[in-house]
Amino acid sequence: MDAVAIVGMGGLGCPASLTLAQAGVKRLTLIDGDRIELSNLPRQPWYRTADVGRTKVSVAAERLTAAFPGLLVSALFEHVRPETVDRLLGGHRFAVDGTDGVAAKYLLSDSVARTGVPVVFGGVVQLEARVFRIALGGPCLRCLFGEPPGAEDVPSCARAGVLGALAGVAGALQARLGLSPDDPPGSARVHVIDARGALRARLLSVSAVPGCPGCGRERRAA
Repeated sequence: MDAVAIVGMGGLGCPASLTLAQAGVKRLTLIDGDRIELSNLPRQPWYRTADVGRTKVSVAAERLTAAFPGLLVSALFEHVRPETVDRLLGGHRFAVDGTDGVAAKYLLSDSVARTGVPVVFGGVVQLEARVFRIALGGPCLRCLFGEPPGAEDVPSCARAGVLGALAGVAGALQARLGLSPDDPPGSARVHVIDARGALRARLLSVSAVPGCPGCGRERRAA
């Protein structure tokens, strides 16, 4: 299998990396500019107390290669930025969005139209997770949510809290969707996982918005 990029090695990226390695992916690129904090440990299973202060990508790479000796792991200690995102994702079969921030998620979503590299979106806040695959031609985040809201208007997991086990389920699902065939062009299925009471999942069918500035024809031709 071709290389897979994971952007963000936190509560989504850790379980996604394990699932991909177990599925037989031979090359992973881990991209994250954060260091391990004590608060990360309950929901980010590659890390231990002794790892606090170390970079997430270096520790995750060590644990992955120890568990899967045939796995080739590249660890990039940096955040994706508008000037680097296309270079970082280019050449990969797909990318897993394990970020926790509106700007980063829209940045990854918009990159699909330019690079052709699918991105599997994942978002978990409190007791609900949403996962879907963004492929060339959309739908993308702008099709679903419009223009990005201000960061202060969105309850990130750092501020609102998140059920660690739910992030594990969502990250594993992201990996599985990345390895699955694309949905029909211009359509996608959003997986919504609700952990309020009994764990429930449902599928929402969505379509690309004509002329969407994120994945529409005008942007792809630019």
